Amino acid sequence: MTKVSREVETLGGVDHALGEEYEHEPVPMSARRTTFSVTTVWIGFPMIITGAMTGSILVLGMGFRNALTAMIIGNVIMFAYVGALGVLGTRRGTNFALLASIVFGKKGYVFASGLLSTLLLGWYAVQTGITGALISSAYNLNYVAMTIIAGLLYIGITFVGVRGLHLIGLISVPLFVVLGGWVMLDAASKTTWDAIIAYPGNNGQATMTMGVGLTVVLALFIDAGTVSADFNRWAKDTRSSVIATFSAFPLANLLAMLIGGITTAALAVPNANPFGADNMFGYMNGKQMAFLSFLAFVFLYCNLGSVCAHCLYNSATGWSRIFGSRMRLFAVLLGAIGIVVAAGNVWAFFIEWLSLLGILVPPIGAIILVDQYVFRKNAEIDRDWRPSAFVAWTFGSLVALVVEFYAPHLSTAISAAVAGGAAYALLCLLPSPARAAA
Repeated sequence: MTKVSREVETLGGVDHALGEEYEHEPVPMSARRTTFSVTTVWIGFPMIITGAMTGSILVLGMGFRNALTAMIIGNVIMFAYVGALGVLGTRRGTNFALLASIVFGKKGYVFASGLLSTLLLGWYAVQTGITGALISSAYNLNYVAMTIIAGLLYIGITFVGVRGLHLIGLISVPLFVVLGGWVMLDAASKTTWDAIIAYPGNNGQATMTMGVGLTVVLALFIDAGTVSADFNRWAKDTRSSVIATFSAFPLANLLAMLIGGITTAALAVPNANPFGADNMFGYMNGKQMAFLSFLAFVFLYCNLGSVCAHCLYNSATGWSRIFGSRMRLFAVLLGAIGIVVAAGNVWAFFIEWLSLLGILVPPIGAIILVDQYVFRKNAEIDRDWRPSAFVAWTFGSLVALVVEFYAPHLSTAISAAVAGGAAYALLCLLPSPARAAA
């Protein structure tokens, strides 16, 4: 028996023990999970300290009232977008890569799935690096060691599969609700709710427009939200799929943002740094209570472990489909790459590039929605390439670039999605010969 054969056989045994992940085929109804299970997978994804940091950034840049408006509108849009894509995954039982194969082609899907899988690996590395940085600065521990421990823990969770995402959600969500709620209420007790609502922004100035605010809300999970079929394919029916998505957007994501935003407005720290010490983790450690510091330590690893495991799961699912391999094998390989990036302390350099590349994502989801809900509801994988999808994707991304650099007051993410979806619809409405060529 060859070495490759032995590895495949070993992975087959692991899949049998932990459960199949169905990288290359639809999830059968017999393997679908309960509504509660799929909900815990989703709710544990956005209910994270990074979401609270984002809420703080919005409040600092927009003032509390405008930030709250952006949070609500943005999360409603995310619910509609992610929910609709998730339902497609539920109905077909397929992951994002298989769904994209229908729209972009049997070979063309590699570009869409590969982009998203790479972006999500990048975010896994960034979140792992944030874990190490916060732990290192708060407890004066070795950064590299703390980052490697975090990365290995997150790989372990991902390796278990969708069941691992379910279990980490059961731990991280209650911790976040209890500790985040306490931080928010304790901070709010130092002022009045009227003062919090009237908070004008950092140093009394609002510098962020509503369009930018919406982009910030959407960009936080637009990558993972686009590949929602990876999670929702496990739901038994449409109702379960929608409930699970709602638990994430708007419920969990909005709650996380509100905890960060209210805390920031209540404390009104000049030139606050949410990605430094001015967040709920820093607030707990600032109390200088041993028990609370211990809780903060456990909380951070569990909480960021949830988002990292989700991102790595999406990335490994996508790349395993592309290479015809197993999700668990790629979870280990890609997780190791992410650890190297994070431990090398270069993760911060990737944030701007990941955000910029994120403008390429909204057209992908919009094109799939227009294709599957309007023009080709029961379509199957029927060709290697579908040029019309790529033309629309390119157009949507070009519009996003124009908005990003020349109309920054508008929402880049919304502009990209609308432009890409509209372009694809127009191409589908072309006369039959032209449409066939596309």
